[in-house]
Amino acid sequence: MSRLVPRSPTSPVRWLAAALLGVIGALLLGASLGPATASAAPGDEVRIFGNLRNGTERVADVKVVATDNAGAEVGTSTSSSTGAWSITLAPGNYTVAIDESTLPKGIEVQEKTRSIPVVLTAGTDRPVIFSFGAQRTSTEVSAVSKLTRLAIDGLRFGLIIAITGVGLSLIFGTTGLTNFAHGELVTLGAVIAWAINVKLGLNLVLATVIAVVVGAGIGVANELGIWRVLRRRRSGLVAQLVVSIGLSLVARYLILIFFSDRSEPFKDYQVQTQIGSGPFAITPVNLFCIIISLVVLIAVATMLQRTRIGKAMRAVADNRDLAASSGIDVDRVILFVWALAGALAALGGVLFALSELSGRVQWEMGFKLLLLMFAGITLGGLGTAYGALLGCVIVGLLVQLSTYWVNPDLKYVGGLVVLIVILAIRPQGILGSRARIG
Repeated sequence: MSRLVPRSPTSPVRWLAAALLGVIGALLLGASLGPATASAAPGDEVRIFGNLRNGTERVADVKVVATDNAGAEVGTSTSSSTGAWSITLAPGNYTVAIDESTLPKGIEVQEKTRSIPVVLTAGTDRPVIFSFGAQRTSTEVSAVSKLTRLAIDGLRFGLIIAITGVGLSLIFGTTGLTNFAHGELVTLGAVIAWAINVKLGLNLVLATVIAVVVGAGIGVANELGIWRVLRRRRSGLVAQLVVSIGLSLVARYLILIFFSDRSEPFKDYQVQTQIGSGPFAITPVNLFCIIISLVVLIAVATMLQRTRIGKAMRAVADNRDLAASSGIDVDRVILFVWALAGALAALGGVLFALSELSGRVQWEMGFKLLLLMFAGITLGGLGTAYGALLGCVIVGLLVQLSTYWVNPDLKYVGGLVVLIVILAIRPQGILGSRARIG
């Protein structure tokens, strides 16, 4: 009968030496293979695409050529009757140019876009934009035109802040909770819509609708699983505030782990042509963001004024004990508020990514927006939905207009300035009362 003889454990020195040899071998192999070329596996191929337009005229039958670092032609495409073209390539570094001999008479490419370098990474299609016509010799824009455009951008931005901030204000009004995790609800809405749009291939409109429904579900889960339990245990508002900060940190870094630390684009609405002219020029996406925001906010305002649940929400916000003694189911009202806040946050996250982040989703985008939400609802009046709407629009306008004088990278600091000034001069806000009863 044979016996099993245990092997002696591998020496740590041998294991370390083998690991080092493996790493060195991998580095040498990578160096010998060099940069990725067009011979990569078909599954790794990505697309460069664009739309050739000379003003409003679509430029058809024009040849677009892609070359590699050695100058060899690796792909071509001819624009269709709508000006659209696309080339499928492997990840790597390329130069894209137009064969100017195929351009219609009287149309020429601007010097700055005669050859455009592109870097392609696996899984991300890349738009390429060519400019036609005589290049401008001056970029001077009048102060009135620039301020008008900034005001339009500020209105768009303020309406998006309002969509996300109304839910935060309603939560504070009905429960007294200052929810620092609300920014992560905004991020989750954008991430869910991105996953459905990019990973599952559904249209972004449908993906947004699903994300809004999921956002409402997340809001309900928050209320039932965390906040209602804390209220029944009579946890103080300071304790709940600390819990919301911890929940915010956990949710933010879970998103980082399962999403990405890079900006990820939506599949749809990447290339946009402005409509209108001068200071009133605007992309279709930004215009639709303004329209959708207005429609949603008007619907919320109508719900608060005309429906039974809206009147109950206002009653609970005014005085929770009196509302309960009047026969209103306070827990049911608060549950509805959380569902509404989650849905609005998810919608606001998608609109924020589309209009403010050029169609890209970032893992901490909601956290960046949180300061502006607090500034808006503090300016308008804590706990008041209409105050949140007014305050957020004003903050959006101030933040965008401030870029006329300060670096755009510092524009979010304006939200902090507004918050400090309002707390120092009028803590109750524009529409808020001097004392909160109940």
